[in-house]
Amino acid sequence: MGNLFRRPEAGALLGLVAVLIFFTIFGGINFLQINGGLSSWLNVAASLGIIAIPVGLLMIAGELDVSVGAMVPAGAMLTAVIGGHYGLPIWLGIAATLAFGVLVGLVNGLMVVRTAVPSLIVTLGSLFAIQGMLLGLTVLVTKSTSVALKTEGLAKAVFGDFTTLLELFPPGQLQAIVIWWIIFASIYVYFVHWTPYGNWIFAMGGDKVSARNAGIPTDKVTITLFVLSAVSAAFVGMCQAILFNTAQVGGGQSFIFNSIIAVVVGGVLLTGGFGSVIGIFFGTITFAIVNQGIYYTNFDRNWSSLIIGVLLLAAVLMNNTFRKLALSYVPRLKKGAV
Repeated sequence: MGNLFRRPEAGALLGLVAVLIFFTIFGGINFLQINGGLSSWLNVAASLGIIAIPVGLLMIAGELDVSVGAMVPAGAMLTAVIGGHYGLPIWLGIAATLAFGVLVGLVNGLMVVRTAVPSLIVTLGSLFAIQGMLLGLTVLVTKSTSVALKTEGLAKAVFGDFTTLLELFPPGQLQAIVIWWIIFASIYVYFVHWTPYGNWIFAMGGDKVSARNAGIPTDKVTITLFVLSAVSAAFVGMCQAILFNTAQVGGGQSFIFNSIIAVVVGGVLLTGGFGSVIGIFFGTITFAIVNQGIYYTNFDRNWSSLIIGVLLLAAVLMNNTFRKLALSYVPRLKKGAV
């Protein structure tokens, strides 16, 4: 039990259990039923979680990416313009969207590693640049700020349809993006916690200069993380456009703060060097439960922001406590050991 409480995701797990109990009591058992609230907060968690994990890894490495707020609508609009406005194959729109995410990630990463400008300022500039370009080009090409899209066949089934997830959920409730979230999270867990690449990320968050002197390719890792962040945000926007058959120039701003909240609730320190993918996974679910759970209670909806704010502050305090436990832990020597 002591080893469990010293893990980075310990606070996130306890927070998840606490909010589950809270909203089950005040929201009723329907909140946890498969044909009730379960699918609603899983759908919210999936879209946010795909973005939150790479954003969290950047924070562990000592960086930050706020341009995801513009990449979500950009990914949706690029897919809709190519597949809807021009009527080209949807797979071409998907490929262009992901390629655009790679391009933005490369630009962000290269600017961070080649200049002394903090990543917050670099990605903030990218955020406004992408927003302005998106609005201007969309109005110029389509004469509107929204574009309709109709997708059928394999692309609709894979990226924008509903799934029963092994026949556990009723049709029309659980979005296919939930499966993508689980797949991506599993891949991240493997690479971050079971390969040397994860150690590189944590080392960079602790001391980037020392990590570079130790032979870690800090520049390549940083650029890769920014590419993953931008592509993930574009992927979520693409899936939303295919699911809802429309794309809007606006929107996506909430993903900036919501992803940071989910990451911090998941046990990642804002100063870097500490956290876990599993913790971010739990933190994302916790945020989604709080975000959706209030609709199953008799509470005034206007209090939802207050609950999220209190949750964030409590998570920061809890995570600091568990971090101190982890850093102060000294293993006991067995009897007779020298």
